[in-house]
Amino acid sequence: MNSYRIPEIARKYMEHDMIQKHTDLPVFPDFRTRLLYAFLNKHSELAGHSELYALVTSLVQLGLDTHDMVSVNNDRKEQRAARSRQLKVLAGDYFSSCFYQLLSHAGQIDLIGKLSGAICEANRLKMNLYLLMKQLKLTADEYIRQTVEVKSQVFLSFAALLEEKFRGMWPELLQLFTRCEVLLQEIERAESSQPYRDSWGYWHVLQSATKDERKLLHSEETDTVKLRSLWLKYKVTPQLYQLLNNCMTELQEKLQGLDSDKLSTELYALGEPFRRYLSAPRAMEEV
Repeated sequence: MNSYRIPEIARKYMEHDMIQKHTDLPVFPDFRTRLLYAFLNKHSELAGHSELYALVTSLVQLGLDTHDMVSVNNDRKEQRAARSRQLKVLAGDYFSSCFYQLLSHAGQIDLIGKLSGAICEANRLKMNLYLLMKQLKLTADEYIRQTVEVKSQVFLSFAALLEEKFRGMWPELLQLFTRCEVLLQEIERAESSQPYRDSWGYWHVLQSATKDERKLLHSEETDTVKLRSLWLKYKVTPQLYQLLNNCMTELQEKLQGLDSDKLSTELYALGEPFRRYLSAPRAMEEV
């Protein structure tokens, strides 16, 4: 099957009445899913399973990301907030269970084992990252590197299944696409009113902040005006644009070296949203 329709298929799992009514979901992992689908479609034996494999992997990732949205602190006792928190836990479990069901019905037991192992590794890496955050031992660069590593794990588990000529490049291209995706999300986070804590901007500012600025960053009472002034002072958004631009440059160089014109063309098109974002008038201002 050549047409990519994974998000449409996944929607029937995501648009459950209870989920839509009481909570929100993370962004669908479309870049990584498209990347996996493109590589699987080039496999002489696995092409027929490319849609199923990409779908279940996206649901696994969606389950992990949904659990990440559950607040560590459960201080808010309002009925609506409590229900939303509970639904996130249940939705994450539901998405994770879907991959077991879909693969078991298709007789793909070996892949269940591979993805289950990848889930364990992603959670292990995530716990290490959370520990460094709690101990304030994280740099901005390490935050991006480890976040990319966590978000790559379930897709990385397909490396040994790909065509032999593509196995060596899969981890590197996956890492670069995931890095671009993470940086794009961080830019959108920096430009919006989303929570600043534990973002790239937070760790970037923390590295250079004065004593009073660090006190503001650690404060439970968020002063959004003062925090915005810190983000401007330390040029959080422009530097994120620069990091995305650097990542895209490296990615395009790798794609030019691919020994497959058709795959190279597909992956170049996959990176188009990043290029459009970088070409916007606001991109990399005041770097």
